[in-house]
Amino acid sequence: MRTIMIFHEVDDVDHWLKSPKRREFFGPLGITTRTFVDPEQSNRVGLIVEVPSMELYQEAMGSPGAAAAMEYDGVRPETLQVLTEG
Repeated sequence: MRTIMIFHEVDDVDHWLKSPKRREFFGPLGITTRTFVDPEQSNRVGLIVEVPSMELYQEAMGSPGAAAAMEYDGVRPETLQVLTEG
């Protein structure tokens, strides 16, 4: 398993937190997430993500399903930052 951190902005933090889309999309792939909210910026959020492999994560994120889930969740894709465990 690899651990990665993801930061991005969303349109509505409450909607993003309550959304089932992360679990629906990532769960079947064996990917788990923990959510975080930036207390200084009302629309900045983060995730700690456990992935079986970076290849699987990258393939999943390039799929139409990922794009649909991000759109539903109000993720602003241009703000996405991914940090890998060193």
